[in-house]
Amino acid sequence: MSENQTQKKKNTVSIWTPAFISVCGTNAFMNLSKQMSNSILSKYVDSLGATAAIVGLVSSTFALAALIFKFISGPALDSCNRKKILIGAMIALGISFFGYSLSDTVPIIIVFRFLQGAAQAFTATCLLTIASNTLPADKFSSGIGIFALFETVAQAIGPTIGLWLMGIVGFKMTFVISAVLMFVSAIVVVFYKQPPFVQMKKFRISLNSIVAKESVKYALLLFIFNFSFCVVSTYLVIYAAGRGIVDHIGLYFTFYACVMLFSRPMVGKLTDKYGITKIVIPALCCFVTSYMLISVSSRLWMFLLASFFSAFGTGACQPAVQALCMKCVSTERRGAASSTCYIANDLGMLIGAPVAGIIVECFGYTAMWRIMTIPIIFAMIFVICIRKDIKEVEDRFRNN
Repeated sequence: MSENQTQKKKNTVSIWTPAFISVCGTNAFMNLSKQMSNSILSKYVDSLGATAAIVGLVSSTFALAALIFKFISGPALDSCNRKKILIGAMIALGISFFGYSLSDTVPIIIVFRFLQGAAQAFTATCLLTIASNTLPADKFSSGIGIFALFETVAQAIGPTIGLWLMGIVGFKMTFVISAVLMFVSAIVVVFYKQPPFVQMKKFRISLNSIVAKESVKYALLLFIFNFSFCVVSTYLVIYAAGRGIVDHIGLYFTFYACVMLFSRPMVGKLTDKYGITKIVIPALCCFVTSYMLISVSSRLWMFLLASFFSAFGTGACQPAVQALCMKCVSTERRGAASSTCYIANDLGMLIGAPVAGIIVECFGYTAMWRIMTIPIIFAMIFVICIRKDIKEVEDRFRNN
């Protein structure tokens, strides 16, 4: 077979296999449930009389738990039945959401928030690992982008649905509905068609099984993204309410999702064609622009414009860098690489939300949005400095 025929055959391989579709569907509904709860949790804590710093602490508690349990999840994913791990973790998430509905004090909320973080240490890494193993090499970035698109759309419409339900049935019943949706999603996973599980290696907790050292340098970018981006889910609703926009701020997330529907597949294809560096730099510029717009927004249309830029910014950066981290390692090490990605994510959120809360108390919300652009500018400089290393990883993965 000639080289042209081989390339043509590669291009006809579809990413839309039953396995990939199943994983994407689970990713969507799991994140929809999660975001319905997350979007109203900070507002619920605020309604209990908590300060901005305490709201940030509650928001980051799950990141602390997720970080701790990453020491178990990475080795577990590379040695145990991933389907069973996913089911158990989703049930734990449902219990945490139901627990919020029973909570009337901040300490109790923190307990269930910790449980949520522990469960998420397994769900996100498990789904990313499974998705990676279903994708052909020549469409890897596109596939990861589409996988992340399902997550992002759910993250975008989830807050709108959560806020809408909160206005109709209240905080506690919205948490119950989120829990029910998560339990139903866990039941669906039971019917996944997977090859028979064969244990390739024993479960062992070690630094090498938790962290893929090849991916650490690129995972630093994920840390920076989440350090800055966590303020949207934590403080945007409260900030908008202070600007007199209470009833319709959920449209920020809906518009974000709509833009993402066409931007994410396009960005994934461009990344496969032109490389990560040429896509991430402009995306980071969009990221900075979105925060500067939010800092001066006083009308809904201004928030929506910021949402547009955010969709091209964070929407392009996150999956591109995740794909890069997964490309660094062999198939057998993708559990560790996935764990490395989410350790970086969790550390960013763990540190970012409380830091932002302190900035708010010292300088106000407007300054907070502007100050949180500084890490993104640093990320831009870092990508430029390591662009040769990124190209080597992409070339090696493509040739293999």
